[in-house]
Amino acid sequence: MSTNASPFVVVVEDEEHLLRLVTTHLEAAGMQVQGYASAPPALRFLRKNFANLLLLDVNLPGGMSGFELRAALTCERIEVPTIFLTGNAVEADKLHGLGLGDDYMTKPFSHAELVARIHTVLRRAGRRADLNVTENVHVADVPFEICGARIIPARLEVEFPNMPPEPLGRKELGVLAHLHANRGQVLTRKALIHAVWGQHANVTSRSLDQYIVKIREQFRRHGLELKGFRTVHGVGYLFDPEGVADE
Repeated sequence: MSTNASPFVVVVEDEEHLLRLVTTHLEAAGMQVQGYASAPPALRFLRKNFANLLLLDVNLPGGMSGFELRAALTCERIEVPTIFLTGNAVEADKLHGLGLGDDYMTKPFSHAELVARIHTVLRRAGRRADLNVTENVHVADVPFEICGARIIPARLEVEFPNMPPEPLGRKELGVLAHLHANRGQVLTRKALIHAVWGQHANVTSRSLDQYIVKIREQFRRHGLELKGFRTVHGVGYLFDPEGVADE
């Protein structure tokens, strides 16, 4: 993302005076800030709302540490660049924090340095996002075969037998890639939407159905079917092409 935009930063810090100071400096630097004194309300907020960056203390009250909050977000596929703040300078904790997040700062710190590091992390995140075709597909992903067609993520193309490559829509590519990666598993509609559009996407089941119809029609035009792909009523979908021969 451009650093000229107004990034939205969630700050989780239990020291009230430090939370106020950080908020003041970030707002003075042109950022929007939402602050929390513990992890649980921050987690509830991030489940429903987008943030450009999470500024996260490690040692927090309420039964959930900053490390645990970051791990919970990862488990729920909520992607938000994270900078850890802590008074703990132990190297093992720093390495653990860098493994979970994008940066790690020990207290006390310079607010000017904090703002500079936030902009650095946002630039890195923006470059990563530029390489994404959808939430689950990257331009560097290798081609894969599905139901007789060859999908080429780097070119957003599909090759059908004895035909030149033709364009494949981004979301159609994302759906096919997720089905291919989760063969034999029942997928809820919500899980498929989150995988392709993102955790906070406002996409309806009807919109998803329309993309699946487009995929089926593109395959049928070339005499192919999405064999083994079926609706699991009340749940979502199952793609199990290997199981077709056993039916």
